[in-house]
Amino acid sequence: MANTKAVDFAKIKAEEGAPYAKPVQILDNDGNVVNKDLMANFSDDLLVDLMKKMVWERALHEQTMSFSKQGRLGFYAPTWGEEASEMGTAAAFKKNDFLFPAYRDLPQLIQHGATVAQMYLWSKGYLKGNMFDARALRPQIIIGAQMVEMAGGALGIKKNGEKDAVAYAYTGEGGSSQGDTYEGMNFAGAFQAPAVFIIQNNGWAISFPRKLQTYAQTIAQKSVAAGIPGVQVDGMDVLACYEVAKEAREFAAAGNGPVLIETLTYRFGAHSSAGDDPSRYRTKEEEKPWFDKDPLIRLRKYLTKKGLWSEDEENKYADECKEDFKKAMKEADSVEPEKVTDMLKRTFEVPTPDIKEQIKKYEAKESK
Repeated sequence: MANTKAVDFAKIKAEEGAPYAKPVQILDNDGNVVNKDLMANFSDDLLVDLMKKMVWERALHEQTMSFSKQGRLGFYAPTWGEEASEMGTAAAFKKNDFLFPAYRDLPQLIQHGATVAQMYLWSKGYLKGNMFDARALRPQIIIGAQMVEMAGGALGIKKNGEKDAVAYAYTGEGGSSQGDTYEGMNFAGAFQAPAVFIIQNNGWAISFPRKLQTYAQTIAQKSVAAGIPGVQVDGMDVLACYEVAKEAREFAAAGNGPVLIETLTYRFGAHSSAGDDPSRYRTKEEEKPWFDKDPLIRLRKYLTKKGLWSEDEENKYADECKEDFKKAMKEADSVEPEKVTDMLKRTFEVPTPDIKEQIKKYEAKESK
């Protein structure tokens, strides 16, 4: 297998900038190879595995949205359209790396070791949804806060002398407008901690467009102020996302300090299951070019031409995944519902007088 590099992070860091004119890309919209040197880094098995991961995530989105519409879940942030950005980057990290996810990063967290049932419990607001067997924090709800947490986690990895390990976190381009994101990059850069910051630029912070969030040409160049290398990648190209994330991880794990990756992707649907309507703030004309870049279609075309994949095979695998998700929901539904007093009793190790009064009040209600 060849060892061509997509990004020279050391050069970018030394020059305090990056060539942002053209994002890193391996496959174009029609599934044609545009970088043969980088494509040589991919075995047939890896190509098929990345395709299956994207099919798995889209099936997860479709089935989870169905559960949400049935009223069986709490908050859920759709990932439709962002499969290449999420699965491509997530596949590049190792189980000993420490993931700091946000609320749209449940697929990555599952890939890192949590179960689907646990993520459904998390959505329901159950404590057991946080008790997963993965080197990760629970999904962060506060926008951008995970970037500060991750910087601290990366410093911990360095201070503990861990080898071949990094901390990594995701946020959207809206999260990059939060002070927490820059503070996290600045802190990690100052201590040269092994951190990988991934900003999924999906175009919209709920209904607020990217063009009104910053006058910067790219999100990636925001790394310059923190003295760390940044790169922009085609977030609808799972191969490019994987290659760039793999190289970023290797760079950070080798003791070279943090990296910022901006993936150019798109949220096909609503911001959340809470009910925002994308048609109220964006047009079909704007959406069409992004649907033409569908990451599953792109890789499917390439794999089909190589005889490695078929639409029938894809549909069969998606159906199998959905059956697994239905079993996971049954498991989540079987867990005894949380009570208000459960939450109150674990708020403090020693309940305050006010909490004690509330516990007494709600115990009386719950006993009826």
